[in-house]
Amino acid sequence: MWIDTHCHLDAAEFAGEQSLFAQAAAQQQVSWIVIPAVERANFSTVATIAAQQTNCTYALGIHPIFVPQAEESDLLALRQAIVVAMNDPLFVAIGEIGLDFFVPGLGEGVLREKQEHFYVEQLKLAREFDLPVLLHVRRSQDTLLKYLRRIKVRGGIAHAFNGSFQQAEAFIGLGFKLGFGGAMTFTRALQIRRLATTLPLEALVLETDAPDISPAWLHPQKNTPAQIPLIAAVMANLREIKMDQLAEATTANAGIALPRLALLT
Repeated sequence: MWIDTHCHLDAAEFAGEQSLFAQAAAQQQVSWIVIPAVERANFSTVATIAAQQTNCTYALGIHPIFVPQAEESDLLALRQAIVVAMNDPLFVAIGEIGLDFFVPGLGEGVLREKQEHFYVEQLKLAREFDLPVLLHVRRSQDTLLKYLRRIKVRGGIAHAFNGSFQQAEAFIGLGFKLGFGGAMTFTRALQIRRLATTLPLEALVLETDAPDISPAWLHPQKNTPAQIPLIAAVMANLREIKMDQLAEATTANAGIALPRLALLT
């Protein structure tokens, strides 16, 4: 059994074909797909897609790239959506939230302040409802960690992790698993491959971030959740372990990171 811990199945690239791609993943033994929201406008969308499929769950949050156009009322709407979703077993986390200092302009001045504000407020919601978080981490590891040390949450997943070993250890120490996907399949991605090879197996989970971060054999075509076993094969080869050992470990790790997901498996 495999779990795709991060897949934007609601994206326009999958429009009208979510069932097709979810079923294709299921045929590849991808038992669960986690679909994170990115803005207020798609809170209901991700929940609906999850309800319509047999192997999908969802998270609710405001992505840092969508923060510039977000309003304070969106945080209130998020809280209200969480209250309702707590009765839905397919709701597993707060996400996708975090900080993005890579996109030009987002990591500076007013927009940086606004990003940090929305991140902090969503961490507070995670703490209030005792939920894990799905973190967007792009050139922002240390700042994310600073707030995680102040606002204690259940943990979660640092999605598409690409930091240093020291930063990885810091996230792990705070109860987080680290997500690895298509970027790891490129031979030139030396740091990511070193992390995937040498970090403790109990710290790792698999993801696609579909339709983005396509693996080497698909790039530049869109990514899909059915790619998880092939991505896993790269990690298994790097770590020199058997696929069934990796499947068992990463599935268990996903359940630890996302306890409500574990109740479904």
